[in-house]
Amino acid sequence: MTLLTRWLPNAPLLHLDAWETDDTATQLTLRVTSTQALVHGPLCRFPTRRVHRRDVRTVAELPWGPWRVVLRLQVRKFFCANGRCARRIFTERLAPLVAPWARQTQRLAQWLVRIAVALAGTAGAHLCRGLGLAVSRNTLLRLLRRQPLPDVATPHVLGVDDWAVRKGRTYGTLVIARERRRALALLPDREAKTVALWWQAHPGVGVITRDRSRAYADGARQGAPDAIQVADRLHLLQNLAEALDQVFHAHGNAREAVNATLRQAPVTQPDGTVAVPVPPPAPPRKA
Repeated sequence: MTLLTRWLPNAPLLHLDAWETDDTATQLTLRVTSTQALVHGPLCRFPTRRVHRRDVRTVAELPWGPWRVVLRLQVRKFFCANGRCARRIFTERLAPLVAPWARQTQRLAQWLVRIAVALAGTAGAHLCRGLGLAVSRNTLLRLLRRQPLPDVATPHVLGVDDWAVRKGRTYGTLVIARERRRALALLPDREAKTVALWWQAHPGVGVITRDRSRAYADGARQGAPDAIQVADRLHLLQNLAEALDQVFHAHGNAREAVNATLRQAPVTQPDGTVAVPVPPPAPPRKA
């Protein structure tokens, strides 16, 4: 029993009362009791010793080799000693061991977060089952969403473009770090005010690549007035295609006249190449 106690998380706070295994000899259940003599109210922090009742919490712990470990943790509810406190009865907190209402110990939750960061939901759940942890993909994703976002310095070059939540009806804005080729933020709409507020909250942008949307141009001028605005490669090519299309349409008669002349008498260039009529465009493909 003493040897098993050494393997408990935060052993000074717990006393091992008993242990047992299931019929399949794959799960080890440890019955433990909190040993805190004096606890503090979660709101007012007044110390108290008055016990209201005792409850049992079931908490998953890190596996011990091939054994899946479950803690049957006996905790106490206390009367608050502060008569003005809004919470008259509270459950003792064991923050180093387990968070309030959590189903896993803190150190198991840290392991699960690392797995979720590396493999996400489905793949992480497969690995957990191989390690003897009964964890679903939704649990891993829920733990991942609760983690604070890391502090990331605002890149010098940012790209901004719209994305469809529901095509033709609802659109948002995608902000990309062009140098790292990573998405930084998803904004709920593509309004100039929303974009400007995001840039004001993330100063230091030097170059903004965007499409020809007037909302993004106005948002950049309002939120990052010192940044240089440039058109991205896709929209530069679109601009070129539209300009060439306008030129060809404007000089359609001249092009047809040249084609008619070349059909009658092809022209041989000084380098030996032969000028031929421009073929008509291919018919569009059916969707």
